Amino acid sequence: MNVHEYQAKELLRSYGVPVPAGKLATTPAEAESAARSLATNVVVVKAQVHAGGRGKAGGIKVAKSPAEAKRIASEILGMTLRTHQTGAEGKLVRKVWIEAGCDIARELYLAIVLDRAAEDLAIIASTEGGMEIEEVAERSPEKILTVHVDPAAGLQPFHVRRVAFGLGLPAESVAKLEVFLGGLYRLFTEKDASLAEINPLVVTGGGDFLALDCKLNFDDNALFRHADVRELRDPDEEDAREREANELDIAYVGLDGDVGCLVNGAGLAMATLDMLRAAGGSPANFLDVGGGTNQERVAAAFKLILQDPQVKAILVNIFGGIVRCDLVAEGVVAAARELGVAVPLVVRLQGNNAAEGRRILESSGLNITPAETFREAGERAVAAARG
Repeated sequence: MNVHEYQAKELLRSYGVPVPAGKLATTPAEAESAARSLATNVVVVKAQVHAGGRGKAGGIKVAKSPAEAKRIASEILGMTLRTHQTGAEGKLVRKVWIEAGCDIARELYLAIVLDRAAEDLAIIASTEGGMEIEEVAERSPEKILTVHVDPAAGLQPFHVRRVAFGLGLPAESVAKLEVFLGGLYRLFTEKDASLAEINPLVVTGGGDFLALDCKLNFDDNALFRHADVRELRDPDEEDAREREANELDIAYVGLDGDVGCLVNGAGLAMATLDMLRAAGGSPANFLDVGGGTNQERVAAAFKLILQDPQVKAILVNIFGGIVRCDLVAEGVVAAARELGVAVPLVVRLQGNNAAEGRRILESSGLNITPAETFREAGERAVAAARG
């Protein structure tokens, strides 16, 4: 789950991480009032959407008076902001964050991420603050510093020193960085975050640290432990299909391909996406309908997939372990008839009652292409989407 910048900064502040003063506004008049209350000569008007690259897209602008903040807010509010992370459809800006300007002497990059390969947490830092970290990694990988932290031991002073000296900070800054990084680390671990990114991390003229921008992502599977974080969810920022899937307890992520995927089990779903890529195709979604699926869930999954106008074929890939393949087949047939599925269907059933499931599909009279092997399923689905 993602949150807005202003929400992330409130969380940072609660953990003692320094952030600039700011106020939320949903109208130009509120923006003007917020700018006046901050009592500073310069404010920054920042579009609040779940996407990076807002500055390049015109979603972050400097104002030198409350009146100018009002004018800029009137331009940003209601605009469709298009960045490299939103895609061509963009995101509608419904609110802006009015933030006090600050004295910037240096811009750095700092993040904490979960490193699944290393089975620990990774602190990532760079002197190239304000840049997309992907660009830095491609252009100047030597400017990225990674420090691994064992969660069992937690953040230690030597971790902070490695980050500080790797960034070329003076010795007198280590204590301040320890406070900043310590708060960020506690927030990350206590709230079950999967990403905490500060970009840029500002060093002021007085040598203090400020989180000028912040992105926080949280593990959906841990939200049951954090009611306060759940309340920060903004449905307007979520894909309508993903929001519906969440309500149905179906794991769904929309992608930009043309082969819809209906799979049971997250591992099999990931492998299915890889197989489609290997076959020269492009998946339209990740969809894990669950290990104990039934006819109703299959129908709901089809509805989610068919909401995407880019879908030209659907691949159903089911392994019958807990679930019976004959019940899935009945669900596929019923859903295809009920919804009037017009795109080609490729179905692979393996496992519990697979033979009976295939018999049900063959006798349905529907345009369903069977597949036996994993590769065959991927190749036939790609061919169907192209043909």
